[in-house]
Amino acid sequence: MDGNMRQQHMFRREILGKSVSTICGFFLIILTVAIGCFLLAKGMLTFTDFHHSIGEFLFSSAWKPSDTDAGGGQVGAAIFIWGSILTCFLALVIAIPFSLSTAVFMTQISPRLGEKLIRPAVEIFVGIPSVVYGWVGLVVLVPFLQKLFKLPHGQSVLAAAIVLSVMIYPTITSVSADAIRSVNKKYIEGAYGLGSTRWQMIYKVLLPAALPGILTAIVLGLARAFGEALAVSMVIGKMKSFPKSILDPTNSLTAAIASDMGGAMDGGELNAALWTMALLLFIISLLFILMIHLIAARKESLA
Repeated sequence: MDGNMRQQHMFRREILGKSVSTICGFFLIILTVAIGCFLLAKGMLTFTDFHHSIGEFLFSSAWKPSDTDAGGGQVGAAIFIWGSILTCFLALVIAIPFSLSTAVFMTQISPRLGEKLIRPAVEIFVGIPSVVYGWVGLVVLVPFLQKLFKLPHGQSVLAAAIVLSVMIYPTITSVSADAIRSVNKKYIEGAYGLGSTRWQMIYKVLLPAALPGILTAIVLGLARAFGEALAVSMVIGKMKSFPKSILDPTNSLTAAIASDMGGAMDGGELNAALWTMALLLFIISLLFILMIHLIAARKESLA
């Protein structure tokens, strides 16, 4: 009798757990869809109510939207789009070598030191608020670049990229380290059995085998970089012009939204254009998620 009651109790707890998990899962799906629909409704006002074209928004550099509901301004966001792309990919170029080197050191060169010292140090970077990165970049990095390159100002694409590279470094490092750890030990033993040195094993066997996971780490870091607003806006210069070099200031999508959204009139053309930028960032985030799933599916097919 006691056994039957215990089984019924466990069954009820299992049903309760499944129900709560299912409800939470559906809630997250509904919330994501609701956010997407809201951004779509707001972002499409630029094209439906103010009659601008998608081509103008994506490829024109003329940014003079009207802050009224009458419209008639220009909503070319090409400068902001190019600024985001340039700073984010330059940040990847800076961060990837450091991240992969740290991940290899943590997992292959000195695993004990990596687990006890380096991994906790890397994880500390994740918890630092973005405003701290931006403030340090503004008071330390910007004057340093200004003095080093003899610039009239230190705020630039390079400053934003360096700050972003530090911010995405822990993400790429942690995920890459997990990908390297998940490589089948037989590959490593086979490489050593064929006479490979440790470095030959790392760059000819280990890194290629972990490549899908490393690519996932890079995409996650890129998504993190595209979504950062505050730190970038503090060091990028917020100039509405295409940069001629990485030492010139420019602007980005997130920095433009953060700077102008608070003062934009609700229902005005400027407000609608900023919502369109937010919609574009949402679409980019979805594309990054799709890329991660495709990389994961390819990894499973190769396994």
